[in-house]
Amino acid sequence: MSEKKSAVLALEDGSIFHGWAFGARKTATGELVFNTSFTGHQEILSDPSYHRQIVTLTSPMVGNYGTCPYDNESARCGAWGLVIRELSPIHSNWRAKASFEDYMKLRGIPGIRGMDTRTLTRKIRDTGAIKACISTEGISDEQALKNARDWQGLVGHDCVKEVSCDSVQPFAATPKGIAPFTVEGTHLRQADLGLKKRYRLAAMDFGIKTSILRKLAYHGFDITLFPGATPAEQIREFGPDAVFLANGPGDPSAVTYVHKAVADLMKDHPMFGICLGNQMIAHAMGASTFKLKFGHRGGNHPVKNLETGVVSITAQNHGFAVDQKSLEAKGGIVTEINLNDNTVEGIRHKELPVFAVQYHPEAEPGPNDSEPLFAQFYQMVKKIRR
Repeated sequence: MSEKKSAVLALEDGSIFHGWAFGARKTATGELVFNTSFTGHQEILSDPSYHRQIVTLTSPMVGNYGTCPYDNESARCGAWGLVIRELSPIHSNWRAKASFEDYMKLRGIPGIRGMDTRTLTRKIRDTGAIKACISTEGISDEQALKNARDWQGLVGHDCVKEVSCDSVQPFAATPKGIAPFTVEGTHLRQADLGLKKRYRLAAMDFGIKTSILRKLAYHGFDITLFPGATPAEQIREFGPDAVFLANGPGDPSAVTYVHKAVADLMKDHPMFGICLGNQMIAHAMGASTFKLKFGHRGGNHPVKNLETGVVSITAQNHGFAVDQKSLEAKGGIVTEINLNDNTVEGIRHKELPVFAVQYHPEAEPGPNDSEPLFAQFYQMVKKIRR
């Protein structure tokens, strides 16, 4: 690389890193985190749960298979910046419609390449997720450092209103559009799921991934999206058979209006939550959450089901976790734990048909070990709404 280094990454602890700019020409501040997935980088960038975060990828090369519109997890939000070791100069994939760099330009995401991502990852593991500024516009090191230190951070910040849909809207699903992308004949067909009736599902949007909507629709639900701030009364008037609580970014303790709505709805609606949805259910039950040191992000996290003894490899993306003692004190049951650090990965209500997981069973990207949870949700609703 003979070109002049044109990008800067500044951390609040005073560390300054220089690399080569790619993607959008832009300056952004956010929380620096790392993700260990070797594929699915387009899905990571378009996942609303990465709102206000700058992602370091541990994969040594990025962009070799390009990007495809179908793989987007959202149309308008996602990561605020990307840090990588090497950007592939070419891409080769029959599904690809654009290069990785062109995709980042289109979405307005600044990137810095040529970085020692191993060093950055070790720093985050030692010090925890850290406030940072990434710039591909040629600002000074001093300005970048000031930006990082002045940023408010995620603790106590409500990000849901920044990424949620603006109005009530149906999710338009077609059989072809929601069918799993795989080699024909190797996946469970929709006809094999035993779906004789479809159920009306109200999905509270805290930054929901498109792949979650596809999986819910494929497994027998007709979905209507509601903004995250929708009061329980409005959702109840819609008359859903069940309620789904989506993933999303930010501090789960900051969205008290959601806690109130969920506490009300869970009294008479079957409910399933994923990621932030898991934390919303915990808060609605009166439990608390805490910030993890560096979070769980990647496609190789082992989770053990305490009720069956089964261990699954899961895809994860979260920086907060449910406090187990506070949940159990409120009558909640911990169903799954992370085998790396014993944090809560699954919960259920002691009496009501309410359950949730902290990881991402839709597995985009990630392993498919936990996909049966969608069928489990359908059967739970079917039992109640005959």
